[in-house]
Amino acid sequence: MIQQSNNWVPLFPEKASSFAWQVDALYFYLIAISAFFTVIVVAAIFYFAIKYREKEKFQNGAEIHGSLLLETTWTAIPFLLSMTIFLGGAIVYYNQYRPPKDAMEIYVVGKQWMWKFQHPTGQREINELHVPVNRRIKLIMTSEDVIHDLYVPAFRTKADAVPGRYTTLWFEATKPGKYHLYCAEYCGLNHSGMIGWVYVMEQKDYENWLAGNVSSQTPAQAGRELFEAKLGCASCHQQTDQGRGPKLAGLFGKQVKLTNGQTVVADEEYIRNSILNPQGQIVEGYQPIMPTFKGQVTEEQLVALVEYIKSLGNETASMSK
Repeated sequence: MIQQSNNWVPLFPEKASSFAWQVDALYFYLIAISAFFTVIVVAAIFYFAIKYREKEKFQNGAEIHGSLLLETTWTAIPFLLSMTIFLGGAIVYYNQYRPPKDAMEIYVVGKQWMWKFQHPTGQREINELHVPVNRRIKLIMTSEDVIHDLYVPAFRTKADAVPGRYTTLWFEATKPGKYHLYCAEYCGLNHSGMIGWVYVMEQKDYENWLAGNVSSQTPAQAGRELFEAKLGCASCHQQTDQGRGPKLAGLFGKQVKLTNGQTVVADEEYIRNSILNPQGQIVEGYQPIMPTFKGQVTEEQLVALVEYIKSLGNETASMSK
């Protein structure tokens, strides 16, 4: 059962992800440093204004000589504080923007003015996202029109969804509940209405939700239909190395050498670019004969094609066992 999360302190959203406490700790550390030095500086202003006020006209102040110890101290302290801020920020950034390999992948497409989610088992949602608690979730995001930004305050995480490329965001929700989802990048007249909810559920409840929202096709299955029938990709990309295009089985995650001498990793972004701009990254040993499919496939169809090509590696691995 999903319950609305309670937020007793309106200035700060509830903490509901595995790294939310790290973000809050860094934030409050910055606030504490700022407050400490603000008090020191303001107190010093009043103290020196009174102590060194003019007591008689045209009085010369006492000559003050420099102090190496004093100058070293007020140089060292800010340096050490800035280094702790830098290290804290680097740790939080590293944890937030390096998705774990075992995360469950969900595709996200931003569109004026809605969020569209697709689960690996095929279920689709609009402005709602159901996920299991204590499970690492990786969102693979793009946009159909302008830049959007997916933001879940309770998870202390946000990332842009950019047209023409994939970006990623991950989280591990730690509390069952219902949490606000926002677009945090101005994207047009109805930007303020581009909101939704993330439903964090116990594993059993999540499985019941999946069972009650059966999809006719998984993304990989839809991608296979596009690949083999509708787009005719299979005529060039065969299961052997004899095709006019490179073999795609087992491609995902591997190093690919291009004709310009560069080596790239065959990730989601590489597959997407190969479909939309094939002349930009020609595989060594093959001719630049593949046409572009830009404008011919939607973002959802691109997701399906990417998932199908990713699944070819799993099929190959299972057949070899």
